[in-house]
Amino acid sequence: MRLTSSFALAVVLGLTTLTGCHSAYIEATVSNLTPEALSLIEVDYPSASFGTQALAPGEDFHYRFKVLGSGPVTVLWTDASHHDHRDSGPILHENDEGRLIIALTNGGPIWREYLSGKSESRQSGGS
Repeated sequence: MRLTSSFALAVVLGLTTLTGCHSAYIEATVSNLTPEALSLIEVDYPSASFGTQALAPGEDFHYRFKVLGSGPVTVLWTDASHHDHRDSGPILHENDEGRLIIALTNGGPIWREYLSGKSESRQSGGS
């Protein structure tokens, strides 16, 4: 009887470990779709930010993050002519998960979000 109880406990613990806790996160990609290098790319989201020093033409930067709180995503970058740009994108909410793509183009960023079951795309005018 004791062996059966131990085996049952091991099975339950094993299944708990396999299913575990799921932490919602967003897989972000920032792409440079311009013909020139971009620098000082920063993405601000509720409660934090991430970025990279430079993105060559055609290069992607990947980052994974968890949203705490709610608010807009904003991207800031400097173009090859040393002009600073800033654009706000979608509103994120705590526990959102999925993918966020920010394609930086000469006409401004194109935002694509595939978050918590919604799928949207919009192009901003940029600045």
